[in-house]
Amino acid sequence: MAQRLSAVLVALVLGTAGCGSSQPAVTVPAPTSPLPTGGLAGQQVTVYPMTLVVAVETLGWSDEMSPRREALDRADSIIRALLLERSPEVTWILPAQLLRASRRAPGMLADPYRMGTALLRTPGLSQVPDPLRSQMRTLNGVAGGRFALVPASLVFVEGPDSTDLGEAQLTLVLTDVRTGRLVWRTVARAAATDPWTALREAFKRLTPGLP
Repeated sequence: MAQRLSAVLVALVLGTAGCGSSQPAVTVPAPTSPLPTGGLAGQQVTVYPMTLVVAVETLGWSDEMSPRREALDRADSIIRALLLERSPEVTWILPAQLLRASRRAPGMLADPYRMGTALLRTPGLSQVPDPLRSQMRTLNGVAGGRFALVPASLVFVEGPDSTDLGEAQLTLVLTDVRTGRLVWRTVARAAATDPWTALREAFKRLTPGLP
């Protein structure tokens, strides 16, 4: 009994010492989950436009990030091209098509370029909140497709290992617009000497097995 109690006390002391350690914890990013195109093959999936692109000032990429609308459009263009090139098994309904659908009933359908889709970048979110949920459901009802792929945010930070590279962190979610449930979420990462190469390389992580 005494030996058992002693062992418990030693474990408690060691645990306390570990908790008080001054060494910082190392957080390893979760691996990128591939696009779930196998279950979406042959289906229509809407692709919402990017509404949030930012870069830390220390990268010196402010010129690449402005004007803001041009940066957003360039990100959309890269994502569109890579989706069509690397995942042709899905019928993608692209942002320009969504915009045309929204203009069929102005005042009743939300403009996809002005919707609050960036809030879906929140880690741990499992349900699309209203009013975004009802906006997406209504717009998808006109444009077609039960599922929506949302590039929720594109953030550029300093690259790993103190290099001169900048790292793209692209947060993507897939939502079932009928139920509002987020069925898939990932963050794709890659580093490069310019933002758009970093974005391309990050997106390629979503389709492993292709060059």
